[in-house]
Amino acid sequence: MGLMNARKFLKSRKKYRWSQKAFKKRTLGIWKKVDPLKGCAQAKGIVISKMQKEARQPNSAMRKCCKVQLIKNGISVGAFIPGNLAQKFVDEHDEVIIERIGGRSGRQKGDIPGIRFQVIKVNDQPLRLLWKGKIEKGRR
Repeated sequence: MGLMNARKFLKSRKKYRWSQKAFKKRTLGIWKKVDPLKGCAQAKGIVISKMQKEARQPNSAMRKCCKVQLIKNGISVGAFIPGNLAQKFVDEHDEVIIERIGGRSGRQKGDIPGIRFQVIKVNDQPLRLLWKGKIEKGRR
């Protein structure tokens, strides 16, 4: 514990930080390598199919989802369709924009297993305004 010992403490602290899992993942950017959106907030994709996912216990609902193939890299992801009867406005081969739902640590949110994204736009029109009845779905 000398007078000029601060540099030695900093060096040893830096060395042992690499044994911390959170520091290592953040520094190496591992989440960007495995992320389908590659670090972006939103991505454009094409709807391959519509499906229903059963909610986890104790709920017993059928959540409306769709399988989306991203245009930027061809990866297929599952996306939740939010809104009451909003699945009527999403058809196969439609162009949609998806974003993260925002569950903890990038995982799924709520009771929908394996779904990390949600649809926000269909054919460049906001899904929320479509199911509220303020606008009509555009032709492609």
